Amino acid sequence: MEQKNKNITVRPPVVVVVGHIDHGKSTLLDYIRKTTTTEKEAGGITQHISAYETELEISGQKRKMTFLDTPGHEAFCSIRERGTRIADIAVLVVSAEDGVKPQTVEALNCITNDSVPYIVALNKIDRPNADINRVKQDLAENGVLVEGWGGSVPIVPLSAKNGEGVPELLEIIALQSDLEELTGDPSVTAEGFVVESNLNPKQGIAATLIIKNGVMKTGTFIASAGAYAPIRAILNYKGENLKEASFSSPVKIVGWNTTPMVGQEFKTFVKKEDAIAFAGENKNTQTDTTHEAASEGQARLEIVLKADTLGSLDAVEHELKKLCNEKIAVRIISKGIGSISEKDIKTANIKSSLILGFNVDSDKIAEMLALRDGANVKTFKIIYELVDYIKEKVKEATPVETIETVTGSAKILRVFSKNKDKQVAGGHIEDGEIKSGSLIKIYRREAEIGEGKIKELQAQKVKTAIVKDKQEFGMFLESKIELTEGDVIKATSLIRQE
Repeated sequence: MEQKNKNITVRPPVVVVVGHIDHGKSTLLDYIRKTTTTEKEAGGITQHISAYETELEISGQKRKMTFLDTPGHEAFCSIRERGTRIADIAVLVVSAEDGVKPQTVEALNCITNDSVPYIVALNKIDRPNADINRVKQDLAENGVLVEGWGGSVPIVPLSAKNGEGVPELLEIIALQSDLEELTGDPSVTAEGFVVESNLNPKQGIAATLIIKNGVMKTGTFIASAGAYAPIRAILNYKGENLKEASFSSPVKIVGWNTTPMVGQEFKTFVKKEDAIAFAGENKNTQTDTTHEAASEGQARLEIVLKADTLGSLDAVEHELKKLCNEKIAVRIISKGIGSISEKDIKTANIKSSLILGFNVDSDKIAEMLALRDGANVKTFKIIYELVDYIKEKVKEATPVETIETVTGSAKILRVFSKNKDKQVAGGHIEDGEIKSGSLIKIYRREAEIGEGKIKELQAQKVKTAIVKDKQEFGMFLESKIELTEGDVIKATSLIRQE
């Protein structure tokens, strides 16, 4: 044990950047790493976790940091939660123009639930409508007391666009890292968390990982809940091959036997048998809600869902579940990562299901099969466009309920003639109104005895479309029930319930 303690060394922080959509998270990270990720995002929003490592000079010292960028759109709550569980420090980005927004609060909840120390980055101070004091007040009303406002949460006003305040933010991250006394042991095998996973058509299943302790080496084996892989190559965030990687580094491992679940712990092993055993022991930590049944009386909108990564799959599934209501269940009958395949088309055809693709296309065989069978295939690159499409489908598929209401009642005063099921009678409106064409129920001594339909109405021997309260009228009625004096008829109407 003493030898192990001698190997303990300081490790770089893993920093997650969270906040509301369009408050500048990716722009801030772009400034730090001098890239243009923001311009490449579909619709201008981040839709995956982006993990990368950087080395910065802070107060004359070189410091390594690993950053996790997370989506701000509400659909990616599950990804954001994984980010805060994996991270050592969080940066909550808030716009100096817009203040606290719904996803700001949601991100804050993720941070506080996992007890992650955090810093507020007050972005867009270069904008004309920026109001720093108003945002501080807004934060205070949401339980965030920053330094100078009666609290201890660090806050850094900055502009991710021109870099003002960014050096100060990095210094505070470094200081917070020192206060947390983050350490790792390079003498043990690597362990950490799965950040993302996806299917590479040429290479197989790949997973992005964050090493939290130990060292990962080629020639060993890696395992997570229900999945394992031989470590033949270690790729860093740039796609470069490494022989080994240490704590706080984001790496990619390709060649898993099955898709590792994001957010799960991983460990590395010297022996393959140990890796397989760990994967098997922890398999029950995985959850799959694909085949949730509809409640009794609910209609079902069934979907085959494919996405580019497991994180995206989780996010889309999270949103689709929110569209269920008491009348209709949105049920995912099959899901997976990778292109829409022939199997997906055949699965959907069995139950006439929708096929949704997020950031993926159909392969050639699937395209031909879908065209031949008329399968309903839709692909999207922006999450809220997919959600809006399904909202419309839910609306179309939701059963329409109708309520029968009585619009008027009348007493039969005289029956003039009857020919098979056609009758002419006169009556007096006792309540409400009766229209020509109305369906009626016939009552005798307060018991319902049959139904009919008014084909024509007359008032004072003049044809009319409607007769109202207290009026006498004549009618031409179609009914199998023979009317008698004293019968009561009640006109009904079906009202659609949205």
